[in-house]
Amino acid sequence: MGQAARQFDYGNGDAGAPPVVEMRDRVEGRLQGRVQDRGTSALAVSIFADRSYLRAEMEEDAVAAGLRIALTADLGNLLGSENGPALGDLVLVDCPVIDGAELAALARLDLRAAKSGSQLVVSTSIGSLDDVFGCLDQSEAQILVTPSRADRVIALGRTLARAGNRVRELSEEDRLALLRLTEQVGQIAQKLEALSSGSGAAAAQASAFRFDDSGDEARLDDGTDRLVRAARPPLPDPRLVRKIIRQRQLRARFFEGDLFADPAWDMLLDLTAARAEHVRVSVTSLCIASGVPPTTALRWIGQMTDAGLLQRVDDETDRRRAFITLTDKAADAMARYFAELGSASAMLV
Repeated sequence: MGQAARQFDYGNGDAGAPPVVEMRDRVEGRLQGRVQDRGTSALAVSIFADRSYLRAEMEEDAVAAGLRIALTADLGNLLGSENGPALGDLVLVDCPVIDGAELAALARLDLRAAKSGSQLVVSTSIGSLDDVFGCLDQSEAQILVTPSRADRVIALGRTLARAGNRVRELSEEDRLALLRLTEQVGQIAQKLEALSSGSGAAAAQASAFRFDDSGDEARLDDGTDRLVRAARPPLPDPRLVRKIIRQRQLRARFFEGDLFADPAWDMLLDLTAARAEHVRVSVTSLCIASGVPPTTALRWIGQMTDAGLLQRVDDETDRRRAFITLTDKAADAMARYFAELGSASAMLV
C-alpha cells in the first residue's frame, strides 16, 4: 500500500481496546435482539466503499445489528447513471478522498435519499469534509470523519433510533449502553446523547439548549402607548472573545484537555467572534474550534442546529460550499450574555 493510501486508511477501533469491543458487541447483540423479538422485517442496507476489507467490516456490523444487506459495491456504482442503483433503508458510503464526479454523485444520492426516506451515513476525511458537507443538504445525513469501527456502530444505533415507523425506539437500557460506548470511543457528552433519545428529544432540547428570551420582552411606550421592543445589546468586541478562547485553550498546557471539553460553548464563542468580524466559518474550521474529534463535533453541530442555535448557509458564489453561522436568536443571546458579564464586572470595580 502506498503512502497516499496509508494516509487515509482509517484506524480500527478494535485494536488494543477490549472494553470497546465488548461494549460494541453487547450493543449490536441488543439491537439485533430488539429487531428479532418484534418480528419486524429487517431494514435493508446498501454499502458503497472502494476498500474491500472496509466493505466487509461494514457488512459484518450491519448484520450484527439485525440489518439486511441489500447491496455492497464500490463507489464507481454511484457514478454509472443519473439514478444509480436502488437504495436501501440505510445507505453507508465511504469516500475519504473525493473528486468532482464523486461529489456530483454524492449530491444526487443525497437528493434521492431525501425523496425516498432512506437514511444516509457518509464517512470521509478531514481534508474532504467541507466538500462532502457542502453537497449533503437534503437528507439530514450523518457525516463521520476518519471513523473507527465503533463510531460506525454508533451511527447504526442512531439510525435504528430514528426509524420509528419500522423499529421501536431504543429502550433506556439500550440508550445507556450506546452512551457508554460513545463516551469510550467518541467522548461525547451525556447532554448530547440525551438529545438523540427519541420521544424525550423535545424536552431535552428545551433544557440543554435553552434561550433566555428576557431580552425579547416588549414594553408600552409612555407617550404613545405603543409596544416598543427592548433594545438589543451589540455583539462583544471580537478581540475580547478571541482572548477568552485563547485562555480556554491555554488550560490544555497544564491539565488533561478532555477534562474541560465543552464543544458547544467553544463553537458558540468562535462563531460569535466570527460574526462580529464579518467572517464566514467553514464546517472544518468549526470542528477544529470545538476541541473534540470531528465526528463528535459534527454530532454537536447537528444537535445545535436542531435546537435553533446554529444554521447552515450556502455559499452564493459556489453552491458546493456551505458555512455555519449563529442564528439571529443565538447571536442575541450571546450579546446579552456578554453585556451581563460587562455589567457584573463594572459592579466589582
